[in-house]
Formats: sequence, structure tokens, C-alpha cells
Amino acid sequence: MGLDMYACTLREPPAVPVDFDVEEATALHYWRKHPNLHGWMEWLYREKGGNDAKFNCANLRLTADDLDRLETAIRDRTLPILKASSSACPTAARSTIAFVAKGRDALADGLAVFYTAWW
Repeated sequence: MGLDMYACTLREPPAVPVDFDVEEATALHYWRKHPNLHGWMEWLYREKGGNDAKFNCANLRLTADDLDRLETAIRDRTLPILKASSSACPTAARSTIAFVAKGRDALADGLAVFYTAWW
């Protein structure tokens, strides 16, 4: 078992920022076992009113402001440290910065961006 994390796009924004149903999404980015990023996403999920106790398969809409905050956390190395992992390596940071750029492009194209994970 592992942590599979996805960013996806939707043609129409969901009515609520968290815990919305998704029928058709397009994959935007994938991470495998990046618990520190997942911890940051869980913090954002809770900030936006999410209540899923396990934060597993819960959908979280990401705005341009969220992407800015994430980029700052990556660059300032302030993601929560959840456990020793590959999350601390430069590859994980580069992958997430690449996602931020893709997410901004998707938002500029009028798409909604969301995060979900399965573990």
C-alpha cells in the first residue's frame, strides 16, 4: 500500500471547495509517496472546511491563491515534515513546482484544478 496523489482538472468548477463529487476529470499531475505535500494539502483541506477524518479520496479544489501559497511553501521549505521520505529530496520539490506551473496554466485556460489522494 502507498500514497498515490493526483491533481486533475474539471471543465466546470465545483460548487463547494471540498468533498465534491467528480464524474469526469482530466489528469494533470501525479505524485507517489510525497507525504509532506499530502500533509500540506490536508491542512488546506481542513482550512477550507473539509471533515473527512482520514483525508483519503477527498477532493480539494485549488485556486490561484492556493498555488501561490504552495509554491511559497516549497521554495521556503515549510511543508510540514510528516516522516523521513523522498519528500525532502530536490526531485519532489521540482515535481511540485512543475505542478504549480501546470495548475496555473489550467486555471488560465478556464479549468478548475483539484487535488485528491488514495492510500
